[in-house]
Amino acid sequence: MDLDIPYIRVGTYYYKIIEKPLISGDKVKIMVRWNRETIVTDHGKAYFNKILKLDGFCCIPNHFDYKKIVKGFYNTYHELQNKPVEKDYSLEELERLIPHSLKFIKHIFGSQSEYGLDYIKLLYEKPTQKLPILCLVSKERSTGKSSFIKWMKSIFELNMTYIKGDSFGSQFNADWASMLLVAIDEVFFDKKEITERLKYLSTTDKDKVEAKGKDRQEIDFFAKFIMCSNNEDNFIQVDDEEIRYWVRKITPIESEDVFFNSKLNKEIPYFLKYLVKREYVSKHSTRMWFRKEEIMTPALLKLLNHNNASSKILEQIHECFEKVDDEELKLAPKDIHTLLKKHNNRTTVSLNDIRKVLKKWNFEPESNSKSYSGIELLSHGEYVKIDRRGRFYTIGRFSFYKIFDALMQD
Repeated sequence: MDLDIPYIRVGTYYYKIIEKPLISGDKVKIMVRWNRETIVTDHGKAYFNKILKLDGFCCIPNHFDYKKIVKGFYNTYHELQNKPVEKDYSLEELERLIPHSLKFIKHIFGSQSEYGLDYIKLLYEKPTQKLPILCLVSKERSTGKSSFIKWMKSIFELNMTYIKGDSFGSQFNADWASMLLVAIDEVFFDKKEITERLKYLSTTDKDKVEAKGKDRQEIDFFAKFIMCSNNEDNFIQVDDEEIRYWVRKITPIESEDVFFNSKLNKEIPYFLKYLVKREYVSKHSTRMWFRKEEIMTPALLKLLNHNNASSKILEQIHECFEKVDDEELKLAPKDIHTLLKKHNNRTTVSLNDIRKVLKKWNFEPESNSKSYSGIELLSHGEYVKIDRRGRFYTIGRFSFYKIFDALMQD
């Protein structure tokens, strides 16, 4: 719906719809708070009779039957300027018209290219459908991770935003909570509460939006996350049974084309037509659409193995037995955690993880706090005994290596 005049009143506040120029030469419509007295100065009091009066804001994503005003509410979701071409082409004809798009999909998604196309088709056709957290990782440069995010931004325009990893932990989320896509760059989430929040947001349909100086409000939440990281091994904590993450290791592009993004953007109307015309390869099998086996990748397995608390604790206790020639070790969870931290200061294994693993292995702590000989790792790599007090676990060599051998065989 086009507004006859560039002002609206939402609740008790006035706003002006203005066209903001972009570096590309295009313009984008944005809404800015406007002072009532300024409107009087510019247009006179009688002008207020022409201003559309609305009850509030809503956010209703729709790429086919978009409405700016929904039952007396102003829709903050943005209409896409890029539309599918009107001419009816066959799939084969469209494939010939979008060579760069299909080539790029193949580069990003590899053998999972059909599922990659399903992912973008779902974003376009079913914007409220929950989807896996797409993670693009690579230690190498010039892989196309940033180009993929820019391409998605060109397709979904103002309904996509970028945030830094440290911004995700902030309590203020008004700048991205109502988006379709949120791209998080330079990701390294070593705090469990942040990864737990990300997991929650990837499956919830409600969240609280909070801006500086304003009360928190509950909103419908439908954002999908794309994360990029140069850290392939441990950019985020992942549970053994995790199905929320779709981790793709991206290889370098053989020959860089500085005009590649422009070529992708020119194909967008044809690419959207192609998405609409092609059938889904996958079926709606889980709450995040895809089945676990459909989005499983070697990159995710690598992340799981690196993040697996059991394997890290297993290796640490094994090393203790190797260095300390005793038939049993007395270790408190804090001892193990300190040893792990000395090996890797950015370890993602928490004290609670250690307790859970030891319980899973059927080791029990002392019922009360007692004195014991713990283990300390010195700066030059030597393990020594040190007197401590606490609720420790007694880990026998024979019992431990039964577990060790069984897990190593797995």
